Amino acid sequence: MKLNFTKMQGAGNDYIYVDCRARGLPPDAAAWAVQLSRRHYSVGADGVIYLCPPLLPGGDAAMRMFNSDGSEGAMCGNGVRCAAEFLYTHGLRRDCLHIDTPRAGQRTVRRVGDGLWQVEMGRFSAAGADVGAVGLGGAPLLDVPLCAGGRSWRVNCLAVGNPHCVIFTQGAPPAGPELAAYGRALEHHPAFPGGINVEFVQQVSPTGLAVTVWERGSGATLACGTGACACAAAAVLTGRCARSVPILVQMPGGTLEVQVLRDDTLLLTGDAAATFSGTALIQPCKAPPGVV
Repeated sequence: MKLNFTKMQGAGNDYIYVDCRARGLPPDAAAWAVQLSRRHYSVGADGVIYLCPPLLPGGDAAMRMFNSDGSEGAMCGNGVRCAAEFLYTHGLRRDCLHIDTPRAGQRTVRRVGDGLWQVEMGRFSAAGADVGAVGLGGAPLLDVPLCAGGRSWRVNCLAVGNPHCVIFTQGAPPAGPELAAYGRALEHHPAFPGGINVEFVQQVSPTGLAVTVWERGSGATLACGTGACACAAAAVLTGRCARSVPILVQMPGGTLEVQVLRDDTLLLTGDAAATFSGTALIQPCKAPPGVV
């Protein structure tokens, strides 16, 4: 069958968008995400985002995000900004849009410039139950010792719609094979039975963080919106950065701005752009084992 899509990116975090508002989520959504996300062999992306009919009152659309391994993510900060840009350029010419997610609720996204959107990311939590961590003690999960990948770490675990493990480094954060080795070991650590996203962070100024990302279900990515929020929140909670001021999170694909407000809510601002549109030829298939 033929599937129309639009490729979009926010800070280099790239997703394939499929407009399903007229017919709803396709039954092969997870399997299609695996097929289409394969770099060099298909369109290639960090995952696929399906835009579906809204779920909540006042919603403009619902967003269902599937990682490149077919697993479904609860929230995607870069993805939701790109979803707003897609809706804006496809008829919803409003500077404030409301996008629903099945597990993270409704997100308000505001257009603050040409291709620039700010999203209200809700409250973060450092509680073990919210992160999905076991055996690490009670809240808050800050500066907790953990052994993974043949070495010891001090980890900060936060939930920002998705679970994150934030590690502050003394020097430049790991990249390449080192990022893959450590990121994979932490993602699949027994303390995180559902897996976890991993960010390595170097503070470069009172309001600046340099970050490398290992995303659960996708591996190394150029950016992560919820990850940027988790890094900023961890920096505030550990006294490295201040609340209510813009924190610039520099990731390999670009810089995102995060504000950690006094009520523990988060504002994420960054770019969103379409790169190309096309038609993919795919075969109907079953979802990968274990993926619903």
